[in-house]
Amino acid sequence: MAHIDYYFSTISPYAYLAGDRLETIAAKHGATITYKPMDIMALFARTGGTPPKDRHPNRQAYRAQDLVRQAAKQGLDFNLQPAHWPTNMAPSSYAVIAAQKAGGGDLAGLVQSLMRACWAEEKDIAQDDVIKACLEGAGFDPGLADSGLLVGAETYAQNLEDAVAAGAFGAPFYVTEEGQGFWGQDRLEYLDLHLEGKL
Repeated sequence: MAHIDYYFSTISPYAYLAGDRLETIAAKHGATITYKPMDIMALFARTGGTPPKDRHPNRQAYRAQDLVRQAAKQGLDFNLQPAHWPTNMAPSSYAVIAAQKAGGGDLAGLVQSLMRACWAEEKDIAQDDVIKACLEGAGFDPGLADSGLLVGAETYAQNLEDAVAAGAFGAPFYVTEEGQGFWGQDRLEYLDLHLEGKL
């Protein structure tokens, strides 16, 4: 059975724009997914990237245009300048990690609801009430937002190390069990073709 390590940030607009396409592809090929939320700013620092606010104005302008186009193409509600971005990504990441460990709910739904809260619903995903609502909405115990802090912090730090070791340098980043990496939601088609044996 194929396996995909999914490196992402809960505040990444490009991870949000992936929607549920990763899960659709995984289901098509009988692949499993490990969700590995990480600190994207720390990953940039480790791998030669530049935070969006520090990029050349040309890059910032293109990013603004392209995000709007990609959101329209995917049919997703999208606010280019959400009220609560950037925000502390650690609490929502800890919740994802705790939910993955606990099981029993819709993990993909949780991840997508957190990112939708940020990019379409003007909510601060660093706030407990927002995180707990997303957990509950995805079928998880909202108490995981509190109980998963210690393990979440350890795993969150390890996810960053794993991302660097796997060759990731941005988000979303998908890595197959044989080490093939795919950067960006616009490369999900390539991941699909790879799993079909065509790439």
